[in-house]
Amino acid sequence: MKKTCLSLAIIMALFSCQKEDDSQITPKVSKRACASQEVLERQLKENPELAVKMSQIEEFTENALRNPNQYRLVNGKIEIPVVVNVLYRNAAGNLSQAQIQSQIDVLNKDFNAQNTDYNQVPALFSGVKANVGISFVLDQVIRKATTKTSWGTRDAIKKSKQGGLDPTSPSTKLNFWVGTIGGGILGYAQFPGGSSATDGVVIDPLYFGVYSNSSSSYPYNLGRTATHEVGHWLNLRHIWGDATCGNDLVSDTPSHNAPNYGVPTYPHYSTCSGAPVEMTMNYMDYTDDRGMYMFSAGQKARMDAIFASGGARFSFAQP
Repeated sequence: MKKTCLSLAIIMALFSCQKEDDSQITPKVSKRACASQEVLERQLKENPELAVKMSQIEEFTENALRNPNQYRLVNGKIEIPVVVNVLYRNAAGNLSQAQIQSQIDVLNKDFNAQNTDYNQVPALFSGVKANVGISFVLDQVIRKATTKTSWGTRDAIKKSKQGGLDPTSPSTKLNFWVGTIGGGILGYAQFPGGSSATDGVVIDPLYFGVYSNSSSSYPYNLGRTATHEVGHWLNLRHIWGDATCGNDLVSDTPSHNAPNYGVPTYPHYSTCSGAPVEMTMNYMDYTDDRGMYMFSAGQKARMDAIFASGGARFSFAQP
């Protein structure tokens, strides 16, 4: 079982990550790559106060996990309005309304245990698989033509002054930005605690929504990139803790020695202490879309905590 407590010193170390490369434009990637950790590392360097704020969020989360009766959700169920900001260079990037809705449908299935592959969760993890109980409703689609070939991960896509689009009501609506990221990045999210001016999730249009298995998006064609990134937006870490046998701050997920790719054959054993079977089918791993299909109860508890009174996303819990 992993400890979930987090000190200010640990939070700085937890967010070390790959170096950012905004210069490449990769139409199709061979391995899943999420830039959420590297974006957070940059934000921490640019704003030292963010580490303090995130440490406070972790302290609140830890208290909520220890005392769930004192930190109940306001309405018991959370429904989040979604704004999708589409920044396109050509017709292919100007996603149809149906394509956008397919992504909202995937989020609703994945966060409510209604995905058809949910019943594939192995018996070993059946006791901790969770219905998170968060719903998403498409509120608005905003479209903007652009000449940019790629946006990178420095949040220009979220800023009108840099050619992007400012977020809409970020304290009460989840903003997606859909545009070519480049650098082999499928998407990235901002963790709770960051600036409201950049709050939300960025997804490359190749990986937003459901495409056919024969598409250039395969094997990331089932909308699970957004499920993974929204997990970050809701305060979940990568399941391997972004370190060898790292800490994802969740007690019921087994230690992973590193990210998993493709669709690992079950059971896949960790090289970490005790050699546990890894939860490779968890949305917060790096497996192919068809290989991820569950959140754990501990992850659900972390997500619930940020909506409780005093939580980082409490404003989203209001009727």
